[in-house]
Amino acid sequence: MLKDKKIAILGSGTMGRTIAGGLLKSAKLLPSHLRATCRRKDAAEAFTRELGVQCLLDNAQATAWADVVIFCIKPKDLAKALEELKAKGALAHKPLLISIVAGISTPFIEAILASPCPVIRAMPNTPCSIGKGMTVITKGSRAKVFHAELAREIFTPLGRCMELEEKHMDAVTGLSASGPAFMYVIIEALADGGVMRGLPRQVAIELAAQMTLGAAEMVLATGRHPASLKDDVTTPAGCTIAGILALEDGRIRSVLARGVETAAKVAAELGK
Repeated sequence: MLKDKKIAILGSGTMGRTIAGGLLKSAKLLPSHLRATCRRKDAAEAFTRELGVQCLLDNAQATAWADVVIFCIKPKDLAKALEELKAKGALAHKPLLISIVAGISTPFIEAILASPCPVIRAMPNTPCSIGKGMTVITKGSRAKVFHAELAREIFTPLGRCMELEEKHMDAVTGLSASGPAFMYVIIEALADGGVMRGLPRQVAIELAAQMTLGAAEMVLATGRHPASLKDDVTTPAGCTIAGILALEDGRIRSVLARGVETAAKVAAELGK
């Protein structure tokens, strides 16, 4: 579906670069069919040197050229950007709009547009930068099935992609988008335990990271519940069950769950 489509990425920060890089690596899109925007000339030139993609300073110019526009900007800047695009007539050709802006709903975007542009909301995460990410998409009221399929084709090169209802997107933000930071804290803490028992720091970090990667792949590859996989490791009177009891003494389950809940609540407030 991406063949001959022209895509504009508004915002050339981490996720903007990640999406552009993923599209180019997938070979589904030529550099000439991709444009990006940023605020500074030096940053635009650096983006072009790095990816071979034209990077502009004018959102309206890039939008008017594109069939698909991906918003990779800060929540506080989205409403102003949409108003400017509308005022300059850059949306007159009704491109597909994809927003990865945290906390901003499709009804909010559609209300500003007051036009029949189809809108898709997407929430990727930072592991997308190495092709191991997770992206969740949801359709706005004017988006059709083929718009969602097009969005999937854009994000699939970055990792897994699924579609959910709009009501779940703030929870997705708290779990999937904020989650990598939680896991980095956990990996660091596990490595600290290894260091405390005499492992060199870099060895402990590698062991913890690879163990985390393998455990996650086990969940995805087998389809088994994490509790079932945990039971495979916890032999009677063994070291693993002893370690788990120590973790439970620290209320690890509720602390992690509350972290996701808190992040999701803050995400919901970003669009207000």
